Amino acid sequence: MTVKIEPSWLVQLKEEFEKPYFKDLVNFVKTEYQSNTCYPPGSQIFSAFNHTPFSQVKVVIIGQDPYHGPGQAHGLCFSVPEGIAQPPSLQNIFKEIASDLNLPIPVSGNLERWADQGVLLLNATLTVRAHQAGSHQNKGWEQFTDTVISKLSEGREELVFLLWGGYAKKKGSVINREKHLVLTSGHPSPLSANRGLWFGNKHFSKSNKYLSNKGLKGINW
Repeated sequence: MTVKIEPSWLVQLKEEFEKPYFKDLVNFVKTEYQSNTCYPPGSQIFSAFNHTPFSQVKVVIIGQDPYHGPGQAHGLCFSVPEGIAQPPSLQNIFKEIASDLNLPIPVSGNLERWADQGVLLLNATLTVRAHQAGSHQNKGWEQFTDTVISKLSEGREELVFLLWGGYAKKKGSVINREKHLVLTSGHPSPLSANRGLWFGNKHFSKSNKYLSNKGLKGINW
């Protein structure tokens, strides 16, 4: 299978696509999509990369699994397409932005507007079987996305990595903290947010302050 991915990412990840584990992963994903309902649609599996070229990444947000309900996942972590109800974690993200930056809560949960400004919305696992959270974990996606994070850490400077929850923090262990800003907090899910681990982290203003200090344009959150 030829992976259709934005050219600058293809350069970075070409060797990865040739590795035996990735070929096994491709075969697994093909079989799953043929025999089950899976998300996101095949053409959107690499949406995060196609919206945010390697050289244009400013901020990286790491999610875990795509949403597994109908019509929700479209290849960007935490994001849903236009017209789809905002899941609870996304609602809490918007609430934090509203209090941090004094902005209105958006009607749309489609975060393509962030991705097009340089926010890489990366799930650790890029596919999932309908209604079965975690069903495509430990098949090779995690190795692939670890490589993505390493490539960004090594090949770029002065990025902001937002690591929300224990899983994302572990995933971010390869990031060079001397070259990049790494911000951590609890996950925006209701379970974590209601325990006081999410609200008040001010990650969105902190990200923009860092970017501004480096002479870069902040994100219009």
